[in-house]
Amino acid sequence: MKNFSTNSFIAGAAFGALLASAWFLGGDTSFVPTQSSLVATSTGSAARYNQESDVISVSNQLSGGSVTVESITIPPPGVWAAVREINGSELGNVLGAARVKGPRSLVIVSLLRATEPNRQYAVELYRDDADGEFDPARNSIYVDFNTGAPAISYFATN
Repeated sequence: MKNFSTNSFIAGAAFGALLASAWFLGGDTSFVPTQSSLVATSTGSAARYNQESDVISVSNQLSGGSVTVESITIPPPGVWAAVREINGSELGNVLGAARVKGPRSLVIVSLLRATEPNRQYAVELYRDDADGEFDPARNSIYVDFNTGAPAISYFATN
């Protein structure tokens, strides 16, 4: 299992470096964030997310102390579903996370700080590092094998 985590980290770092270099070398200086195109800083380096993952389904919802994720379709042993705020064009703080051990519907993620009305947020999936505790600095971002991109989905609050 340790080799799998190390290999996943190396593959994720290489993928992130490839995306970051493509973005910087592409000369795109007029980047405007949308729900399907955001810049994220999860480990200090920017990576561009070009599309939402089809392994997560989340809809716009009322602001509050929890977020309802309609479905997460991942195989066991599962992932952490983390709710992140969006600051401008970057993913910001993690507001809360819930452990999901396989395909599930109606996942409730309790938040440490409530979402606010009329703001954008994201649900991003992370692999567990086998300690059973969520830590975005230690848990690697789950990659959607259908798209090769980080598994993320965006929503807005009312």
